[in-house]
Amino acid sequence: MKIESVKEQIEASRQELVAHPAFQWVNTVPRARHFMEAHVWAVWDFMVLLKSLQRELTCVDTYWVPKGDPAVRRLINEIVHGEESDVDQQGNATSHFELYLRAMTEAGADIAPISNFIKDLERGIQPLEALEASAAPESAKTFVRKTLDVVARGDASEIAAVFTFGREDLIPDMFIEIVRYLKTTFPNELGLFAYYLERHIEVDGDLHGHLAEQMVELLCGDHEEKWNQAALSSKAALQARIELWTTVMTEFEAKHSALETAL
Repeated sequence: MKIESVKEQIEASRQELVAHPAFQWVNTVPRARHFMEAHVWAVWDFMVLLKSLQRELTCVDTYWVPKGDPAVRRLINEIVHGEESDVDQQGNATSHFELYLRAMTEAGADIAPISNFIKDLERGIQPLEALEASAAPESAKTFVRKTLDVVARGDASEIAAVFTFGREDLIPDMFIEIVRYLKTTFPNELGLFAYYLERHIEVDGDLHGHLAEQMVELLCGDHEEKWNQAALSSKAALQARIELWTTVMTEFEAKHSALETAL
């Protein structure tokens, strides 16, 4: 099994996700707030996948030695640079995660659950324990658990496949319609959110996608079982994202229906 076979196996799930109604559903500020309060957890665990790959595929030890394929090292370090050290609208250095928190604040979304979770990690609490103790939406907890399971298994080829086909390959297609709408409709409340999405669309272009596929090919090599796992895990990652967006919409509608009933 090679890369094209993986793509064929996951294409139906990919198209289902790209066409998910959530990307038209985020058309008011309250809905955007709710969306962001769940999506921020995916922003964080995207970094977990990326940093796991950096540890596996590049040398991060004090006493440096060349490790792995130079093209893969370049790809990983480029993406880490773009995610951890991008720029905001004023040209100031920031990570995409920190930019997202600022966008949430501008929109009036609740950043306390994710902020407290990060503080727990800084105090040394294990991620799963911190996640369970957090006030994250249940939809986000379910999604993050699945990502942490992949990382815990520690197979670089599986992590790379989930990263490439479950995350990196999707960002431009998923978010371009949201950006076009939010920029013109809610420039004051959601301007930073639109900027964040724009930056992802710019940064995660054809070059990164092509190199990420090369990374999967190098890591899977001629190992049929690795290719099989890559396809299974990539499809599971896509289905997890579909479930996340579906549940986000359901949670919002249930909450507001309850509020209307109470009134």
